[in-house]
Amino acid sequence: MKKLKCDYLVVGAGLFGATVARELTDVGYKVIVIDRRSHVAGNIYTEKISNIDVHVYGAHIFHTSNERVYRYVLRFAKLNDFINSPLSFYKGEYYNLPFNMYTFAKLFNITTPEEAKKIIEAEKKQYHVENPKNLEEQAINLVGKTVYETLIKGYTEKQWGKPCTELPPSIIKRIPVRFEYNNNYFDDIYQGIPEDGYTKMVGNMLEGIEVHLNEEYETVKDKYLATKIIYTGPIDKYYNYCFGQLAYRSLRFDTECLDINSYQDHAVINYADIEVPYTRIIEHKYFVLRENQKGTIITKEYPSKWIEGAEPYYPINDNQNNQLYEKYCELSKKDNNVIFGGRLGLYKYLDMDDIILEALKLADTLLKRSV
Repeated sequence: MKKLKCDYLVVGAGLFGATVARELTDVGYKVIVIDRRSHVAGNIYTEKISNIDVHVYGAHIFHTSNERVYRYVLRFAKLNDFINSPLSFYKGEYYNLPFNMYTFAKLFNITTPEEAKKIIEAEKKQYHVENPKNLEEQAINLVGKTVYETLIKGYTEKQWGKPCTELPPSIIKRIPVRFEYNNNYFDDIYQGIPEDGYTKMVGNMLEGIEVHLNEEYETVKDKYLATKIIYTGPIDKYYNYCFGQLAYRSLRFDTECLDINSYQDHAVINYADIEVPYTRIIEHKYFVLRENQKGTIITKEYPSKWIEGAEPYYPINDNQNNQLYEKYCELSKKDNNVIFGGRLGLYKYLDMDDIILEALKLADTLLKRSV
C-alpha cells in the first residue's frame, strides 16, 4: 500500500488540531488531519436541527481576555453577543450564578454587599479548617456553609460521583464570589458564540486542508508517512497504556426535540439537588436565536463513570493520576516523532481559549516565530 506523505499528521480535528493545522498549512507545510469521529470540531461540534444549533457534546460558550485568541477566532467566525448567565435550581427555588448579590439576597434575605459579606465571613470563620483535607472543607473555607450546601455540594457530588468529603481540595482552588448585582458568569472581556455554529467555524479553519474522518489513529497509522505527528488523543492510549490507564469522568446526554416554543426560557439551568440525577438542562435555541426555529431542543446532562470506550470528558487530576501522567510525559520526551496537545494529550481540562492559545504557542515554537 502506498503511504500518504505529509510534513505533519494531526490526529484530532478538534480546536487544538484545527488551529495548529491551519498555522502550519499557512506557511507551506503539507498537513493531513485525521479524526476517529464522522465530523470535525471535536467536543464543540454543533449540529443544526430545525435551524437550532445543538451542542451535541454539551454547552460551549467562547470567552477570553486574550486579544490574540479573540482576533484569531474572528478570522473564522462572527460571534454573537451571548452572555452566559446560568441559573441553579435547588429545592424548588432558582438562584443566580455565579454567586453574586442576586444569589445572596435570596439566600440570606438581605440587600446590601455589607450584609452579605458579614454573613459569609462569619460562616467562614465558624467552620474554618486550617489545612483543608477535602473539597468540602475547602469550599466552606471559601464561601461559607450556606452557599456550599445549597449550590455546590449536590452538584459537585453528582459531577464527580463521590462525596465531597472524599474529593481532593485541589478541585476547587477558588470560587468566584461577587458582591455586586452581576449575573455575567465570566469575567473575560470577550464572550459569545459563533453565529453559524462551531462546526462551521472549525470547518473554516480547516479549509483547504486534507481531512480524513472515521479514522482511528491506532488502526490507520501505517497508512501515513509523516515527518512529525501532532496527537490530541489520550496520551496513555498512544503508548498502549504501558504504565496504566489515566482516569476520567464521562457524560451521558439525553436530548429531546419538543413541539413547544420554550421549555425553560433559559440556555443553561443547573440542578443542585443530589436527588435529581442530571446536573443541568441545556435549551439550545437560546445560544443563537434565529428566525424559523421550530419548537425547542433540550439536553439533560448526566455525569457518569468513565470506562474504556466511553468519551473521556474530565481528567481526574488527583495525585495518583497526575503522577501517572508525568510518567507518560517523561516517556514522550524521549520520542522525537510525536507532540501531544489538547485536553487529552495534556491531561488537563482546558477552556476553548486556552486550547487555541496552546495550539498557537506550539505553532510559534515549531515555526520559530516570536510574537
